[in-house]
Amino acid sequence: MRVLVLDNQKQPLMPCRPARARQLLRDGKAAVFRRYPFTIVLKERQGGETQPVALNVDPGSKTTGIALVALFQRDQVAVYGQHIVHRGQQIRDALESRRTIRRSRRHRKTRYRKPRFLNRTRPAGWLPPSLMSRVYNVETWTKRLSRFVPITSANVETVRFDTQLIENPDIAGKEYQQGSLFGWELREYLLYRHQHICAYCHGLTKDLVLEKEHVTPKALGGSNRLANHVISCRECNVDKGSLHPNAWMSLCKQRGDKLNLTRARNMQRIMDGYRPSLRDAAAVNATRYAVGNSIKYIIPNTQFWSGGLTKKNRSEQGHTKDHWIDAACIGQNGSAVVLECHHILVASAKGHGSRQMCRVDKYGFPRTSAKTSSVVYGFRTGDLVTANVPTGKKQGLHIGRVAVRKNGYFNIQSESGAVQGISHKHCRIIQRSDGYNFNYGAAIPPGTKVPGFLVLTR
Repeated sequence: MRVLVLDNQKQPLMPCRPARARQLLRDGKAAVFRRYPFTIVLKERQGGETQPVALNVDPGSKTTGIALVALFQRDQVAVYGQHIVHRGQQIRDALESRRTIRRSRRHRKTRYRKPRFLNRTRPAGWLPPSLMSRVYNVETWTKRLSRFVPITSANVETVRFDTQLIENPDIAGKEYQQGSLFGWELREYLLYRHQHICAYCHGLTKDLVLEKEHVTPKALGGSNRLANHVISCRECNVDKGSLHPNAWMSLCKQRGDKLNLTRARNMQRIMDGYRPSLRDAAAVNATRYAVGNSIKYIIPNTQFWSGGLTKKNRSEQGHTKDHWIDAACIGQNGSAVVLECHHILVASAKGHGSRQMCRVDKYGFPRTSAKTSSVVYGFRTGDLVTANVPTGKKQGLHIGRVAVRKNGYFNIQSESGAVQGISHKHCRIIQRSDGYNFNYGAAIPPGTKVPGFLVLTR
C-alpha cells in the first residue's frame, strides 16, 4: 500500500511508494502528517503533476471495501486498500436496550403521562440509526481520502439482493409476486402451519394457551422474519425463555424425561429446516442508494455499477474474493487492474462515546455516578497513544487506544492485550480519537497463489 502525500500547502499529491517515503523522512524533506492512514507532508515542494485517481467503493452490511485505483497511461493500479468495519448491530442493540429500560420506567406506578407516539414526522428517505451509521462511515472516509488523494472520480457498486430467491431459488410466478404471507396474518399462518399444537412438545403439556415464539430470541440477535417464528404453548415458551435453541436442546436432553426428549427432538427438526437471517442483505438493499448519493454529493463524477460486472472482472483476472479487491474490480476500468497492496488498512467504527449519563441496573435505576469531564490530563478515551514505561511490572513500550481514568492512571488496549494502570505521565499522543480503531491486515492471506500477485509474509 502506497503512502499518501501532501505538499507544503497541504494539498494532495500522488501517493508514493513506502521506500520513497522513508527516504524523504530520513532526509528531513518530509514529516509525518497522520498515522492512519499513513500520510506525509512535504516541507519544500508546492504543487506537482497528478494523474487521475478513482475511489471505488463496495458497500456491505458488516464490512465495506474501499480501493484507490490510479489510472495511469499504461495500466490501472490499486495503490490503496481499506476495510471499514461497521457497528450497525451494536447501535441496534443499544437502542433496543434503551427502549426496554424506558418502557419499564413508564410502566411503574408513576404519574399519568400522555401518549406521544405517532406525533413525530420523518423526512423522505429516512433510515434508522443502525443503517445510517453505515452511510456516515462511507461518507466520512470519502471526505477524508479526498483531502489526502487527488481523487477525480468515484465508482460505487449498487448491488441488490433478492431475499425471496435467497430463501427459495425455485420460487416463481404468482408465489414470487405475492409472498409467503399473502392473505394471512402471522399468528393465523403459524397456527395453520403447526396444526394448532405446540411446535416443541406437540401437546404433551396439555397447555391450551398458544403463543408466537422466536426460535432464536431477539435478545440473542434473532429476527422478526417468518422463518424465526413458531407456535409454542405457554409452558414451553416459559421453559425455553431467552436460551439459545442449542442450549435449550442440551438442557432438555440432560433432563431425560419423555416431555423434554420430545422437545429436544422437535427443536432439532426445526433447526434442520431453519433458514439464516437476511438482516445483512436487507441492510445492503436499504442503504445502497443512500451510500451512492452521499458519495456523489462529495465527488460529482460518480458512476454506479452492478455486482455482476464486478464478479466478472474479478473472476477473469483470477483475484481472490475480498471486499477491497471487489472494490478495485468495480466498473469498466476494473477489468484489468494491478493489485499493488500487500497490506490494507482496517478501520473499525467505535463511535464517539455515549450520551448515557450513567450505567443502570436491570430495573433501570442508576448504579454508577454521573459522568465527569471526558478530557483527563489532555487525553480522551479513544486516543491513540504510545506509553514508554521505564520501570515496574508494566515496563516496556505500549501502543494502542487509551481509556482515561479520573485518577490519571489509564488503560491501553494494544495488539497484545489490555494493559491497566499506566500513568498519564508516560503517555504521548499519536493521533486524536476520530471514532475508529485502526490496524493493518494482510491484503490477501499468506500462501494464496494468485496470478501476477506476490504476497509477502511478515
